[in-house]
Amino acid sequence: MEEKFHLDIDCPQLFHHGDMICGDVFLSRRIKEENRTIVILSDGMGSGVKANVLATLTASMAMNFTIEHTDFKTIAEIIMNTLPVCSVRKVSYSTFTIVDIEYDGTTRIMEFDNPDCVIMRGDSFFDPGWEIIELESEENKGKILRACQFNARKEDRILFWSDGIMQSGMGSQAYPFGWGLDNAVEFVKQNIKASPYISSTALGKKIVKRASRNDQDEPKDDTSAGVIYFREPRKLLICTGPPFEMEKDSELAMRVYHFKGKKIICGGSTAEIVSRELGLKFAPGMTISDPELPPVAFMEGINLVTEGILTIGKVARILEDYDNNYQLGEGPADQIVHYLLQSDQISIINGTRINFAHQDPNLPVELEIRRTVVKRVVRLLEEKFLKDVNLSFL
Repeated sequence: MEEKFHLDIDCPQLFHHGDMICGDVFLSRRIKEENRTIVILSDGMGSGVKANVLATLTASMAMNFTIEHTDFKTIAEIIMNTLPVCSVRKVSYSTFTIVDIEYDGTTRIMEFDNPDCVIMRGDSFFDPGWEIIELESEENKGKILRACQFNARKEDRILFWSDGIMQSGMGSQAYPFGWGLDNAVEFVKQNIKASPYISSTALGKKIVKRASRNDQDEPKDDTSAGVIYFREPRKLLICTGPPFEMEKDSELAMRVYHFKGKKIICGGSTAEIVSRELGLKFAPGMTISDPELPPVAFMEGINLVTEGILTIGKVARILEDYDNNYQLGEGPADQIVHYLLQSDQISIINGTRINFAHQDPNLPVELEIRRTVVKRVVRLLEEKFLKDVNLSFL
């Protein structure tokens, strides 16, 4: 099922100053069978380990019940009745925002006690028509949920945040009552006007950095800024390994030729086939940017040409270790990861001809069979980075 748009999702976070763990928990999951994406942000009471435990429990329950299509009211009741009660304040406390998006853009949002979720249509504020749901059970009487449903369009953004954003700067001369929703929305509008296609990561980072600056870079609370951006999918093709049968060389070359998007070739033999079949100029590179890997080569019309199996093995390792603080280098594998993270729909063509260079018993065990490594990369891209990946063997 071809998606109408890609969901670019991220939630940059800063910890409460002095804490080693975040009391806000962000989860996102793609349910492939239903072509649904669910995003959760929970903020546990206080900060540090206790807050993290409360928020983790809340976010996991919210995720599991939303996957099962449980109605929002029931989810809220179950979460509130399950959380341990604080012995001092006599309340079990963790806020949450749930966003449930179907492939056609039907979007449902529910929130409890997080700052108001905001929807932007381009650089304008969009009101989907929120409804207020009051809980009726004896334990939770009077507690209020905010919910809405709308059909998202391309270039819409959903912004959801924790208290650390809105309350930043509280007590300062500039913002005696905190930065507040109006200022945050105005800040978002200005950034979208300045760069209309800004990614979720970049926009989220700008929001948390600004909130941190309001507190002289010593955040007084855990600070999270989640962004969901509905945009045109960015496409990437990676070819690695020559086709099993030489007769298929021209098919591989034509698939590369007709692909609309960025193109990467991993493997010298694969690059030689594409260059020969399409008559493209191909030159080896001399500059070593990663001591573990051969240098990148150059081919007209191809964004990146690298060595094959060693480079893909390193790509898998980087994807495994990657988090918000990871600094990508200039090496061939780092460059591939950069392209992967910038892309939404990734097609990988895995050639299955045996490369005799890899049959040497003296070569390191590192050289896992190409297919295994590629499958590992696909799994990481789908599960950890929510990418839409299509793997085909040739």
